[in-house]
Amino acid sequence: MKREIVQRKDYLHGEPVETVYFGGGTPSILIVDEIKELLDLIKAHYEISKDPEITLEANPDTLSCDYLKGMRTIGVNRLSIGIQSFFDNDLKYLSRRHDAQHARQCVQMAKDVGFENISLDLIYGLPTSDSDQWNRNLDRFFEMDVPHLSAYALTLEPNSILTKQIEIGKALPVNEDDAVRDYEILCRRASEHGFLHYEISNFCKPGQHSKHNANYWFGIPYAGFGPSAHSYDGTSRQWNVSNLEKWGRKQNSEDGSQNVAEKETLTPEQIYNEYVMLRLRTMWGIDLKYIKREMGERFSSFCEQQAVPLIADGRLSQTREFLYLTDTQMLFADGIAEALIWDL
Repeated sequence: MKREIVQRKDYLHGEPVETVYFGGGTPSILIVDEIKELLDLIKAHYEISKDPEITLEANPDTLSCDYLKGMRTIGVNRLSIGIQSFFDNDLKYLSRRHDAQHARQCVQMAKDVGFENISLDLIYGLPTSDSDQWNRNLDRFFEMDVPHLSAYALTLEPNSILTKQIEIGKALPVNEDDAVRDYEILCRRASEHGFLHYEISNFCKPGQHSKHNANYWFGIPYAGFGPSAHSYDGTSRQWNVSNLEKWGRKQNSEDGSQNVAEKETLTPEQIYNEYVMLRLRTMWGIDLKYIKREMGERFSSFCEQQAVPLIADGRLSQTREFLYLTDTQMLFADGIAEALIWDL
């Protein structure tokens, strides 16, 4: 990892780095000194903004008071904790290693050592939960008084342990209607507590959105390090090989990261499509003036024309030059985006 960070120091062309994100997998299995080594290397080889957002994803079972104090000391200023649920029956269904009691304890520990910018992950649509339990899950979240919530509908990945257990009847099946029910409860209660629904799966107190994730949605270049990591420089996208052994072997070869990634130069149509798909997921929506200014009139005209029947059907909303989705419309975001994208 350290080798790749140094080898690709010119990827961002000296642009200031506003956010650093340790995430994907469980980076909190690294000890404090290992995270510090990576941070020091980034600071030594990249231009870092004055007040960067530095996030660590963590599972509750990897957190302790001393560990959290260490993270604060080395400069980590934002935590994203994978709580998933404050109820043991949900956690057992999801095969999580922590229990509900430790979930609550680790959030309090983080606050006690001085973390203020904290995000919690919750999963809804669980067959082990009903609307009453989901409401109580949200009660516990709001009682924690943290500024950010990421809430995801339970989705089954092919060949995952849970998927296989459901297939052989050892786990309860997932019901899509439960997810819709819980999503509607989530949107209502988040609004009642003053949270902005700023992206399909993300809610925050005003001014407390994830800067790192927002940069993705606004098309700001980023560099990713490690197996499967993606990078984007504004005109091309590249992604590292996913196999850990192959990635490590290539990093240690003479040409290093030169052949560790596949690369794709984006066409104007692909750039337009990515903008539409990403921005439609957010409260900021699609800026038609931006499309016209940055991509040309053929794309802005196309987008406006495609939007007309969607607006007429109540599937898409418009305010002046912005196209956006309401909470209810976000349930159908993928289908609406498909109607707006350029057919490649």
